[in-house]
Amino acid sequence: MKNQGFKISFNSPVVLGFTAICFIALVLNWLTKGYTNDLLFSVYRSSLTSPLTYFRFFGHIAGHISWEHFIGNITLLLVVGPLLEEKYGSLNILFVILSTALVTGVVNYIFFPGIQLLGASGVVFAFILLSPITSFKEGTVPLTLILVAVIYIGGQIYDGIFVNDNVANLTHILGGIVGASLGVLMNKNKMSRY
Repeated sequence: MKNQGFKISFNSPVVLGFTAICFIALVLNWLTKGYTNDLLFSVYRSSLTSPLTYFRFFGHIAGHISWEHFIGNITLLLVVGPLLEEKYGSLNILFVILSTALVTGVVNYIFFPGIQLLGASGVVFAFILLSPITSFKEGTVPLTLILVAVIYIGGQIYDGIFVNDNVANLTHILGGIVGASLGVLMNKNKMSRY
């Protein structure tokens, strides 16, 4: 028997690419002492005549304030994301990421003009609530979805009301809603492996 060795597989191009973009944004933020996060990788009320405002509606998910913030989000993305990308395909997962970015960015822009939003946690919550829907069958609701929704979304509602920790709880809730909604839609339309 020949020694085959091993190869590293690029098993999840969208999740790995998104991770790389977030890492580059983190390094740029560190090198520029926060300038790039302010310019590109966070969303806040700015002029609608500026093209950067529209870029930030999507770019904010790549920005992270610290190494700990980055690791907290990326670890969960790397655990859950490849499984979802294998189930639904790269284009569908890219659509989930971009949809989550747009929804959370626009909501923050409209309703929280004085708050700067950045980080991939909305995408993390989209993936968390998308994951139990992978076994969704018409006319049923997976018990795992109910439990995940109660634990994660319920926790965010509780934290939003009772804990003052500078965490964007509404972003997490919106991300979860986007993930669950798109999961139901993708399963209903059999949109796996595109």
